[in-house]
Amino acid sequence: MISSPTLSQLEDPAQSLAPKPANWVVHATLLWQHRKVLARVVMIALPLSLIIAFVTPKRYESVARIMPPDQQSAGAMMLAALTSRGGALGGLGSLAGGLLSGHTSSAMFVELLHSGTIGGHLIDRFQLQQVYHTRYRIDTGKHLARSTTITEEKKSGVITIKVQDTDPVRARDLTQGYLDELNKLVNQTSTSAARQERVFIERRLHSVEADLEQAQLKLSEFSSKNTTIDIKEQTRAMVDAAARVKAELLVEQSGLDSMRQIYGDGNIRVRSSEARIATLQHELNKMSGSSVPLPIDTGASGSNESVSGKDDLYPPLRQLPRLAVPFADLYRQVRVQETVYELLTQQYEMARIEEARNVPVVSVIDAPGIPEKKVFPPRLLMALLLTSIAFGIASTFILIRDRWTTVSSIDPRKSLALEMMESIRSWRDKLFFRKRSQLREGSQL
Repeated sequence: MISSPTLSQLEDPAQSLAPKPANWVVHATLLWQHRKVLARVVMIALPLSLIIAFVTPKRYESVARIMPPDQQSAGAMMLAALTSRGGALGGLGSLAGGLLSGHTSSAMFVELLHSGTIGGHLIDRFQLQQVYHTRYRIDTGKHLARSTTITEEKKSGVITIKVQDTDPVRARDLTQGYLDELNKLVNQTSTSAARQERVFIERRLHSVEADLEQAQLKLSEFSSKNTTIDIKEQTRAMVDAAARVKAELLVEQSGLDSMRQIYGDGNIRVRSSEARIATLQHELNKMSGSSVPLPIDTGASGSNESVSGKDDLYPPLRQLPRLAVPFADLYRQVRVQETVYELLTQQYEMARIEEARNVPVVSVIDAPGIPEKKVFPPRLLMALLLTSIAFGIASTFILIRDRWTTVSSIDPRKSLALEMMESIRSWRDKLFFRKRSQLREGSQL
């Protein structure tokens, strides 16, 4: 269906053939017509923006850079020396390889720095609720999180901590506080297997040390009461001494028989030889002792009576086999406890080295300092930005108003908008009237 030409097209064919201007040209023409209004808005917005820019408090930024510890550098030289040594420390060689190959990821430190524990400690330490004028701790924590930037460089693992604050000294202190609290948290939350093993070995070591002291005390008490120092050597010495005494006794008895035949029983030499034989026999009987079992106290506490007698310097020969059993038992207990103590001491040192490796300490590359220049706000840029925003709002308002006037009054969208505006205006008038009535009643009372 072909539409018929309008009256205006019939009257002015040239106008109907003229191109229609673009929308931006129409908008630019409309804004140019209202250039005085826009210039007035810019003249008002520019000083207001400058005032806002200069009233906005300055913010300073303090920066610190830390490096997670590299486990290969802390004890490498010491462990290399331990692996080259033999003997009691030879067991440390198997641990050296593991110690030299470990590395701690810096992602753990970033998560710890973001943790609520460190944030809560900083809030209490610097009283940030009063500084930020917040009522709840959760709002204070959010404010601190917005003021803090923690980044990690993937290649080198270096962690950068940036804290902004209106006070440059407080910005530096907060950054240093992050480092201090990170060290404390790492040390407190070190619940690795090495630490648990070290605690267990330490307790066991104290127990074995007490048992060793008790065994040594029992052995010393037994040896002191029964004059037993080394049963094997004492037995050999006692047998040799008894053999010499027995040989001397036989020689004296042979000589006594000869002297009796020559001089008779009343001679002085015969009596002297008999006395010598009696002395040797007494010594031999004393060295041999009795085979009757005697009570033996192997404890640390007991009677002071010994097997060999009160004044004897050595135990009797016949009692040495009986003393050898309890002495060997006590000696074996001491040796067992000494061996266990030596092994636990080695394991304890190994556990301490392993724990030291697993408890990292923050290495500070750049310590936080007091910032000298502000990082916010950029006043000139802020003033220009606010002025541009005001100019844009005014231009948008002009375009919307012009568009509103061109819309037909019978357009249902315009009718709905007018109706909504009328309702909002009536609600506003009713609310205003009600408040004014309440104020009047209150003034009359």
